[in-house]
Amino acid sequence: MSTHAKRERLLLADLLESAGPEAPTLCDGWTARELAAHVVVRERRPDAAGGILLNVLKARLDKAMAEYTAKPYEELIQLIRTGPPKMSVYSLKQIDEAANAVEFYVHAEDVRRARPDWSPRELDPVFSDSLWSRLEKLARLTGRRAPVGLVLRRPNGQTAVAHKGTPVVTVTGEPGELTLFCFGRQSAARVELEGEKDAVAKLTTARLGL
Repeated sequence: MSTHAKRERLLLADLLESAGPEAPTLCDGWTARELAAHVVVRERRPDAAGGILLNVLKARLDKAMAEYTAKPYEELIQLIRTGPPKMSVYSLKQIDEAANAVEFYVHAEDVRRARPDWSPRELDPVFSDSLWSRLEKLARLTGRRAPVGLVLRRPNGQTAVAHKGTPVVTVTGEPGELTLFCFGRQSAARVELEGEKDAVAKLTTARLGL
């Protein structure tokens, strides 16, 4: 496993363990147990994980989620910590970094920011740049359902267009915060929004993400 993905994986496992199975998260109203089950199903049940994006596999995904949610919470945490089986595509370093660094970062923040006493963590510059690089590639996909034009901007001035249209809202923040915003965690992201009041209101409640 690559450095960023491994670090975020272990942090996610620690956060889930300390939060407890019934703790709330920012992810689709799931508890920590359900979020843990999602992570494990995604890596260990490729036959069902496709249901995350494809309706035709939704029933299979629901069944797998029910099976894993029923497992002991400690077992789910251990499966996350140990990583995917050797035959999984996620065991390949390049795929692990490309698919899991962002995934685990977002889910770690799902757990952290559901707590009343959370505060932003400072990301190292290399990881921030990595998140921005991924966000540039995914911006159009995560912003495809935006009801207005959407431009992402880093404090250093770098920008990415997530959705073309008018009026335009510009969202400024660090790459980690922009990532959370674009993955549907708008209310928890520490960002600044510039644009018409109605456009900003529409964007903050829109269904963004994959």
